[in-house]
Amino acid sequence: MRLLVLGGTHHVGRAFVEAGLARGDEVTTVNRGVSGPDTPGALTCHADRLEAGSLAAALGADEWDVVVDTWSLAPAAVQESARLLDGRAGSYCYISSRSVYAWPLEVGSDESAPVVEGDPASTESDDYAAAKRGGELAVLAEFSGDVTLARAGLILGPYEIVGRMPFWLNRIAAASPGGRVPAPGPRDRPLQYVDCRDIAEWVLDSRPIGTFNTVSRPGHATIGQVLDACNEVTGAGAELVWLSPETIEAAGVAPWTELPIWLPPTGEYAGLHDCDVSAAIAAGLSCRPVEETVADTWAWLQREGLPERPTNRGAGPMDASAEARLWAAHRLDSARP
Repeated sequence: MRLLVLGGTHHVGRAFVEAGLARGDEVTTVNRGVSGPDTPGALTCHADRLEAGSLAAALGADEWDVVVDTWSLAPAAVQESARLLDGRAGSYCYISSRSVYAWPLEVGSDESAPVVEGDPASTESDDYAAAKRGGELAVLAEFSGDVTLARAGLILGPYEIVGRMPFWLNRIAAASPGGRVPAPGPRDRPLQYVDCRDIAEWVLDSRPIGTFNTVSRPGHATIGQVLDACNEVTGAGAELVWLSPETIEAAGVAPWTELPIWLPPTGEYAGLHDCDVSAAIAAGLSCRPVEETVADTWAWLQREGLPERPTNRGAGPMDASAEARLWAAHRLDSARP
């Protein structure tokens, strides 16, 4: 199979390149060539998709069986690539996001849930949800072959530049043997996420067509299992001190951004770790154990290190000041009769 990956140097894109090569596919990548490593064995072309004519020159007159596009910025770039590749590829997979759904996400909702407005011709990228929805609309309007819209939820695994799992691995690894690490509870808080490699293997092996919530079943793992696995692979022997959602709120520490991966189990965030994925499961999506995802992410960090410019939107992961507020709030809770 001939596979074209638009991107291919970080996280999901890199996972697709490696999965394609492992299958024996002929893999071409198109990226700017300014960040992330090119994968040996793939044909690498360079283009700036925001520069007029750049992508067309890189693509030439070639043809592919499958196109994978991980673009998250101005939808106009997706509009151009879908237009250029129409008739030259059998299928187009756009890695979208569950962020396209109207907020707040309803618990248990499926792909029919209301979505935000998007403009496929937009050159703006400040609104992530609108940009991803615009990208979806661009592919649907411009590409006449088979289309896959993979609305990914929380994506973990090696090569991530957002820095969510790396934060917890590095924080726990930094604890001296027996050192204490604040852990957002409850310990059995169910999570819903997907390893980047599971997305790639699913798309390439199963060739799904349509729109899918692309994430594990709710409760595929818990926050306790994630942090226990981090403790295990780093050999830190840290003491995880479990804090209630109420303690975290009192400390003014933000879920998701300052405390990556974690969200309180109730309130407006509840739907982010609880959506209907029956369509993707029926189409062949399978998710590996959390211990494997954590171990492989740690191995990658030891081998390559976190990229210099993590792209976590909004506030960064918890710093020393935020952690101090958590401990202060915990002490107040512990002192109450």
